[in-house]
Amino acid sequence: PGLLLLTSFLLHMKAGRASPTRLVCDTRLIQKYIGEAKDMEKKVSQCQALPPLSCPIVLPLVDFSLQQWRTKTNETKQQEILCDLALLVGAVTEAQRQVTQECTGRQLSQLYRHANSFLLLLQTFGREAGPQEPGCSPRSMEQTRITGIFLTYRQLVQGKLRFFFHDLAKDSCE
Repeated sequence: PGLLLLTSFLLHMKAGRASPTRLVCDTRLIQKYIGEAKDMEKKVSQCQALPPLSCPIVLPLVDFSLQQWRTKTNETKQQEILCDLALLVGAVTEAQRQVTQECTGRQLSQLYRHANSFLLLLQTFGREAGPQEPGCSPRSMEQTRITGIFLTYRQLVQGKLRFFFHDLAKDSCE
């Protein structure tokens, strides 16, 4: 599914401009990704006995104020999401090292693919947008619960990503 997302994005870019027409113009796609995030969160909670992680992982705090969000440029929003996704992908990788249970491991692998695809997609989209700010320092928290990783991903997709794509659609879609 992650590779499908990236391929879909790249195939539907307008020629000459990095404008993800299908992804941002077809709201059913972002709703599909929100549904997949909810499904992954549900599936991991059904895995047998989820012990806490032995070493805490650092997750981005992805909550935001819609009023403040609307005052940011699309480039700033994109950079903020990239930073959140990079931290999340790193957290998933660290959690995968600590988890031995097959059910949880499968869900973490799927989450990694999805989050990393969004990261690659937004990095590709940003290539023509100009220079990126060096380094990231997103607001973060330590977490020892596996379910917290999936909650963070769902909130990121349901919140910042959905609103970012909505903002891009206003500029890109007829």
